[in-house]
Amino acid sequence: MALSGLFRKKTVQDILKQVAKNEADGHEALGKHLTTKDLTAFGIAAIVGAGIFSTIGKASADGGPAVIFLFLFTALACSFAAFAYAEFASMVPVSGSAYTYSYVAFGEIIAWIIGWALIMEYAVGNITVAISWSDYFTGLLQSGGIHLPQWIQMDYLTASNGFNDAEALMRGGKSFENLSTALQQAHTAWTTAPTIGSFHFVTDIPALFIIILITALVYRGMKESRNASNLMVVIKLCVVLLVIGVGVFYVDTANWDPFAPNGVGGVLKGVSAVFFAYIGFDAISTTAEECKNPQRDLPRGMMWAIIICTILYIAIALVLTGMVKYHELNVGDPLAFVFDKLNLKWMSGIIAVSAVVAMASVLLVFQMGQPRIWMSMSRDGLLPKKFSTVHPRFKTPSFATIVTGFVVAVPALFLNLTMVTDLCSIGTLFAFVLVCAGVLVLQNKPEIPRGKFKTPYINSKYILPVLIIVGLYYAFVINNKATMEFVNNEAQINDATTIVTSLNKEESAKVFNYLESIEVNNKTAETSDLEHLLSQYQDDEVKYAEVVKGLPINDSLKYESGFQLFKHKIPMWIFLFVLVGLAVWAFRKNLSLIPLLGLICCLYMMAELSVWNWIYFTVWLLIGLLIYFTYSRKNSKLNTQVVS
Repeated sequence: MALSGLFRKKTVQDILKQVAKNEADGHEALGKHLTTKDLTAFGIAAIVGAGIFSTIGKASADGGPAVIFLFLFTALACSFAAFAYAEFASMVPVSGSAYTYSYVAFGEIIAWIIGWALIMEYAVGNITVAISWSDYFTGLLQSGGIHLPQWIQMDYLTASNGFNDAEALMRGGKSFENLSTALQQAHTAWTTAPTIGSFHFVTDIPALFIIILITALVYRGMKESRNASNLMVVIKLCVVLLVIGVGVFYVDTANWDPFAPNGVGGVLKGVSAVFFAYIGFDAISTTAEECKNPQRDLPRGMMWAIIICTILYIAIALVLTGMVKYHELNVGDPLAFVFDKLNLKWMSGIIAVSAVVAMASVLLVFQMGQPRIWMSMSRDGLLPKKFSTVHPRFKTPSFATIVTGFVVAVPALFLNLTMVTDLCSIGTLFAFVLVCAGVLVLQNKPEIPRGKFKTPYINSKYILPVLIIVGLYYAFVINNKATMEFVNNEAQINDATTIVTSLNKEESAKVFNYLESIEVNNKTAETSDLEHLLSQYQDDEVKYAEVVKGLPINDSLKYESGFQLFKHKIPMWIFLFVLVGLAVWAFRKNLSLIPLLGLICCLYMMAELSVWNWIYFTVWLLIGLLIYFTYSRKNSKLNTQVVS
């Protein structure tokens, strides 16, 4: 087969004909139950979860009250992508989301890549949500006096890494009682877990429980899933509105000063965490075949979900940063924290219960999305036919739903929360980038049949170059110091915790003796705590740099420099080079501005993720390509059509 066969495309007409022939091919149709209201509720169910109940705290601590601009930026980026999704969903109203859209715009190999990447969004995203749900659920049980052993409520990697960090800090003189709560729990889980040889049996049982429960519900039927989702959405919206309504009376406007304490850098620091709060709106597009009027309802459902959730996020952020000082919000449960701090215990209890409900609803929507992607890929011959089996009674992709349950449940027992969060984000952003690019590729092709919804056209030919010039002015004039550090790859000083946890016993003793030998202002009773001794200088950048420079250890432990530093900047350099290419493409082809801005914003957020996420994602794609070339390429229905 020629190399061009990798980019063979499906036409919109063929896709619609295939849906009509599904029953004749042994694939029964899915039940049609969803309206605009249901789709909006699914969107809210997917979006209002970890963002409001968890990540908003860290983002507010970094950016201060100005974090509202980060929510606006992320919502804008998602809205641009939503326009592209809505146009495709109106054009190709079938299950498959970005996978199906890429098949039309780019061809089979890209469609496979995006379908494989979507496993990261839905399956890996569900692992993230299941772990978060477990944390909230066990916390709720503890508040009720039920204490589960640490080793059955924590994943293996968190326990292992936490144990190692705790041991390193205690070697530096920190007592166990002065470790963070998270490190204490990880250390306890690791040391109290049953062992088989050198293997510690640490596993997250509550995460497994909720995955099994949600998978059973999704298997049972779309109507049941819809009703459960709508109920959970009503509950958490009532709680969010209650938080805003009660919290507004405790807002002290003095807490909003300074509004942006850490500048633009502080606001953008939380971009990845805040983006994770928005992913899931695209899961709506996987339900296209189950909509009563997909060409009308899908675009409306996506837009309403993003608008409603953005308003809620901004209101919550303003209330939280008004109730307490922004730097106090760096906690895992910011909503419960602020009301507990104000002695409103009854509100803390309500929030804890609603957080468990919120996480379950996010899990429900994500768990619905993945089987429908696999079902679409199976219909095209890229996966075994079994994945497209529809249950004769429940009208759901039954086999794919069960497999999704296993794919989510097993890794949730041992994977680290931070790792799966970032992997989920990069997989989602990659999907958004390709969907936006797909709209741009198809914009000037009159032979493509159009749906009822079309993204408003604004010529980007001159607008994008102007925006780039404005960006360059900001970078080299207003933010010159940070820009030059980035360009020149200037060495960065490691923080105190990073330095201390990287030391062995001998190095810790040398550093401790050195710090004891220099004059220490405001010396406390914790003089044996190495991390405390070093971190007290961090508030003064100049003094901290001077102290670190004198530490009697290798420079590689004190600084990040050379390629070790540059490798983290590779994603941003990729973004900058692609941006130049996009400007040339836009100028030559008069590209539509909205999907182009969606592509740029999502690619920028990908660049904000660490290089390790890019490496893990690349490995994941390579595994997918191996499967494609060994199975999917020769079994593709487009291939069998060519052969026949």
